[in-house]
Amino acid sequence: MASAALPEAVAPKKGNVKYASFCAILASIILGYDIGVISGAAIYIKKDLKISDVQLEILAGILNIYSLIGSFAAGRTSDWVGRRYTVVFAAAIFFVGALVMGFAVNYAMLMVGRFVAGVGVGYAIMIAPVYTAEIAPASARGFLTSFPEVFINIGILLGYVSNYAFARLPLRFGWRVMLGIGAVPSALLALMVLGMPESPRWLVMKGRLADARAVLEKTTGTPEEAAQRLADIKVAAGIPSDLDGDVVTVPRERNREKLVWKELILSPTPAIRRILLSAVGLHFFQQASGIDSVVLYSPRVFKSAGITDDNQLLGTTCAVGVTKTLFILVATFLLDSAGRRPLLLSSTGGMLVSLVGLGTGLTVVYHYPDAKIPWAVGLCIASILAYVSFFSIGLGPMTSVYTSEIFPLRVRALGYAFGIAANRVTSGVISMTFLSLSKAITIGGSFFLYSGICALAWVFFFTYLPETRGRTLEEMGKLFGMEDADMAEQAEDAAQTEKVVEMHTK
Repeated sequence: MASAALPEAVAPKKGNVKYASFCAILASIILGYDIGVISGAAIYIKKDLKISDVQLEILAGILNIYSLIGSFAAGRTSDWVGRRYTVVFAAAIFFVGALVMGFAVNYAMLMVGRFVAGVGVGYAIMIAPVYTAEIAPASARGFLTSFPEVFINIGILLGYVSNYAFARLPLRFGWRVMLGIGAVPSALLALMVLGMPESPRWLVMKGRLADARAVLEKTTGTPEEAAQRLADIKVAAGIPSDLDGDVVTVPRERNREKLVWKELILSPTPAIRRILLSAVGLHFFQQASGIDSVVLYSPRVFKSAGITDDNQLLGTTCAVGVTKTLFILVATFLLDSAGRRPLLLSSTGGMLVSLVGLGTGLTVVYHYPDAKIPWAVGLCIASILAYVSFFSIGLGPMTSVYTSEIFPLRVRALGYAFGIAANRVTSGVISMTFLSLSKAITIGGSFFLYSGICALAWVFFFTYLPETRGRTLEEMGKLFGMEDADMAEQAEDAAQTEKVVEMHTK
């Protein structure tokens, strides 16, 4: 069993985490808004453009596949221009995509807008948690790294509210306004990033030690603590501990990218392999548990449960958004006190029970279409609200928190990109097959299938994932079986490879 004693959590200092807290909203609202708004807009898009269910599920889910482009490009971009400006780029891409969708005159143009927006989403979901994890102090990392998930849920809720608010507009305008208004938060987010600091770990990798020290002094308790954190980051980055100054020259190694791929994918150590499988498995099970089927198609699910009026459908869907947002806020305060594993296991167990309840209620309604069965309808609504609550208190925020903190510095961007790829592919498959799956095995059968996947997820989390609460990013290797000698050898090899030979002061 993968278990570890829970280190004592240290309460984050309010004055020291304010710089890190701003990154919580970066690029996350735009992703959440797109997920939420398409669920209600799909009702009116189908009526206006007269598209089939297959076209509709492709429209809803294809953004997840498109986002793969942005996810992999974000790793290279963030290593090149920095984490902060990568967020600006992500927001700009989504801004263009939202406008294209808002002015779409046919299904083809709408798909073009989804492609552009998907690339922006891919950038956003990859870079926001990595940036947050790298700038946050260890005592507050879970709290702050879960913030992107918080604002994803706020974005989903705003999407639901947008559906409800603009549903009364003429058919040809309503869904276009719902989609086009998504450009507003992306523009605001791009402006907000200008007031935030760069990742100290990225600055160290670029040899900018003075700038990294300045950021660390703002996000840690004392200058001594900042100095210790800087020393740890230098070791992880392969910079000799005796090399100091404001700016050091770090000659770029020619084969660095090949070495990163070799270290992570081609010939990883057992510890690195376990880290990668943990990240990919966590991202896979987060989406394979069916969350997108509930979030994207909640109006369709509620309709199957017996609610037929459009306003009631959108109103009930808003209740899902409110519940999801409230419980994700609760989770942010528990991640650094309760620990990762307890929340993850209780969350997955609760989701399993909720999916069984939802599948039961929908199956009863399906077999008695002409009869109104209040208890079955009530069971469906309660099960959906319980499901999103359990998801939001554990598996939802835990995926980005856990994955962003377990990879060694040299492979962190690429490793997180692989996790996001697994997440987006799984999400795309789930969202683009739900309607067809529901027709094949009934909508109740679909949720019974998701409950089986949740059971497998619980076993995987229980046996494979160690507790990481309170650990610094540089200590993670030990939790996954990396020996001290291996960690020292890895740092020494990195130092020899990067050949830091010259130091300059400003």
